[in-house]
Amino acid sequence: TFGCQMNAHDSERIKGMLEELGLGESHEQEDADILVFNTCTIREKPDQRFAAHLAQARALKERDPDKVIAVGGCYAEAQRERLFSVYPFVDVAFGPGSIPHLGDWLGAGGVGVPRGSFGLEEREFAGRLPMHRERRFQAWVQVSMGCNSKCAYCIVPSVRGREQSRRPGDVVAEVTRLAHEGVREITLLGQNVNSYGRDLLPDVRTDFGELLRACDAVEGIERIRFTSPHPKDFRAPVVAAMAECPSVCEHTHLPLQSGSSRILKAMRRTYSRERFVRLASELREAIADLALSTDLIVGFPGETEDDFQETVEAVKEVGFDSAFTFVFSPRNGTEAATMADQVPEDVKRDRIERLIDVVQGVAHERNLRRVGGVEEVLVEGPSRTDPTLLRGRTRRNTTVNFAGTAAAGDLVDVAIEGATSTTLRGSQLAAVAA
Repeated sequence: TFGCQMNAHDSERIKGMLEELGLGESHEQEDADILVFNTCTIREKPDQRFAAHLAQARALKERDPDKVIAVGGCYAEAQRERLFSVYPFVDVAFGPGSIPHLGDWLGAGGVGVPRGSFGLEEREFAGRLPMHRERRFQAWVQVSMGCNSKCAYCIVPSVRGREQSRRPGDVVAEVTRLAHEGVREITLLGQNVNSYGRDLLPDVRTDFGELLRACDAVEGIERIRFTSPHPKDFRAPVVAAMAECPSVCEHTHLPLQSGSSRILKAMRRTYSRERFVRLASELREAIADLALSTDLIVGFPGETEDDFQETVEAVKEVGFDSAFTFVFSPRNGTEAATMADQVPEDVKRDRIERLIDVVQGVAHERNLRRVGGVEEVLVEGPSRTDPTLLRGRTRRNTTVNFAGTAAAGDLVDVAIEGATSTTLRGSQLAAVAA
């Protein structure tokens, strides 16, 4: 699986469908009868990683011609039939909107199945499909698909289509079922979650704030997260729901992309730096102890050193708790790919390194403020770096590595004793939260 949280959710549905066909997951590609790649094409790096994996799959298929290779996701939707000319050994390709049909195609053992089906025209939500969750106590819940924004650098509207919201009753029914299965934390997913519901008007009068309140009312759900919102659509009902709903976590991902209003306009982000900074301030005033994460792009066409410095200053001014930083990579079919004044690669690399230093410094300073306090942590399992420690996340979405004896899925109180730019460390207090 490559790419975003939506792809991670899609892959859990794909696994669930394959298991319904009687297949079990193989941990070695050599032993698998079917290889499924769920791809991303938002940036160049996932494309390159996918190509390397597919080269290995080709070698495996040459040794075992009965092995079925399926390619799904955004890269498949972007390439469509061209995928088979570039990679003729691929048996099946499908776009994100065609996932519900994958089980039918592979049920025949890969013989005679369609070589490609993409389906932007006939998209289906995957909510009715079986799901293989990585953790029994956490779950993704898709609330919408597609996007109506026209950001100059983004290919998502082309590969996932226009925005389409699920009926609120369907979402709440899925959340209720998940709660009965023991899920304690859900993450609501959409390309732009806080514009949820507008396409349902006038038949259904709802918005994302109302959806948050409905999910908060489901007994057993103790944490609600959501991603990703667009700053232009972060309206009062959503802010009020975040402030008033006990299970909605004190964290939001708010993509800035650039701190230069001039570059933001070229990106077609529809907000200025000043409006973004004001929104961030209003969110922190309304929601106690709120953590803000963001996305940042360096090297967008026409970006000058002064524009870049505005991004650096915006990071310091807002005080992001974490940030995903990216070097601009042109995507075929987007406006930005053909813009003049493309920034040289060496300049982009220099800027990304400097930006990462600033982001890490700001995040470290903010994490240090948590030292000496107590955080509620949802235990996820052993630490990735030290198996003698446990790992979990706070409500503010910060990873904590800590000494303790709790089981995965427990909510525990942890005394925070140290911090890096990305993690906290500490020790579990005696009582396990019910």
